[in-house]
Amino acid sequence: MIKASHTITRRSLLKTSAAGAAFGAVGLPLTYRPARAAATTVGFIYVGPKDDYGYNQAHAEGAAAVKGLSGLTVVEEENVPETVDVQKTMESMINLDGASLVFPTSFGYFDPHMLAMAKKFPNVQFRHCGGLWDKSKHPANTGSYFGYIGMGQYLNGIVAGHASKSKKIGFVAAKPIPQVLMNINSFLLGARAVDPTIVCQVIFTGEWSLAVKEAEATNALVDGGVDVVTCHVDGPKVVVQTAAGRGAYVCGYHANQSPLAPDKYLTGAEWNWATVYTGFAKKMLAGEPLDNFVRGGIAEGFVKMSPLGPAVGEAARKQFDAALAEMKTGGFAAIKGPLKSNKGDQVVAAGQALPETAIELESMNYLVEGVQG
Repeated sequence: MIKASHTITRRSLLKTSAAGAAFGAVGLPLTYRPARAAATTVGFIYVGPKDDYGYNQAHAEGAAAVKGLSGLTVVEEENVPETVDVQKTMESMINLDGASLVFPTSFGYFDPHMLAMAKKFPNVQFRHCGGLWDKSKHPANTGSYFGYIGMGQYLNGIVAGHASKSKKIGFVAAKPIPQVLMNINSFLLGARAVDPTIVCQVIFTGEWSLAVKEAEATNALVDGGVDVVTCHVDGPKVVVQTAAGRGAYVCGYHANQSPLAPDKYLTGAEWNWATVYTGFAKKMLAGEPLDNFVRGGIAEGFVKMSPLGPAVGEAARKQFDAALAEMKTGGFAAIKGPLKSNKGDQVVAAGQALPETAIELESMNYLVEGVQG
């Protein structure tokens, strides 16, 4: 098995080997065939470092759970851009390591990159993290998985609503895709379950990982009177440390960031990808077909919350616990009418409720009333 490293990656090794074969050197043949692996091999690809206290760390923690399964080998590569580089990584995991199941975990890996590899390797299974898979147009050996982490951001909003004195909470966001919009809306609606006058200021950085802009956005929010901050970027470390350093409270995202700001960390919405990845791996080992569309929330163990921090008071704990208990029963709806967008349009009618499982939420294209920016 060939391990990835910062100096010799699967991408560069595949390129070098192919070039060697073209000139008659000892190396891979020009027409590749998947390697024979002694065990079922699963590949994980990350857009950033595995210890980023965020998106990539959450996936790596899930992959670590898979490593404990007998009869299965895990290969990983981190810091793979959302470019043709990820195609090279997938191809080398298949050709060099014999991977029969590949998880390209970042949003931009799906189209065209994962789809191209799925067509090239129809006997390999590919599963992508996000809401982009469509049975009517995508290959049968592909699929998607995701969690209803908006539930976690709603719970973040509850503790934020209790902690905020200014009645201004803030959100540092990467890109206005549906999952991000859902998290922003859920955060504010959770806070408004405490106080309906609370507003949420949002700043988009335009990138999943851009430390300078994340720090600038966090500082701008605090300068504007925000006293509780959360985010949806790949690595929340900069946001958490910057906000706490300015005296604001923070709610985490992706993974547990409490060690970064123990006094100011209220709680956090965390992924529990171990549930998803071990589920896929066990089916693969058993020779069972893999589901193409996998979803779950707190009730299914796809999402969990960081422990409540020392700054969370008794009233907040009670409301948090009550909402969490309701979510564990299934069918919880943060998005319910009457509800307007921040442009004044009615987006949910009176009497209508959209539970987190509602498929139309995966194409959300609005921010709710009370979200500014």
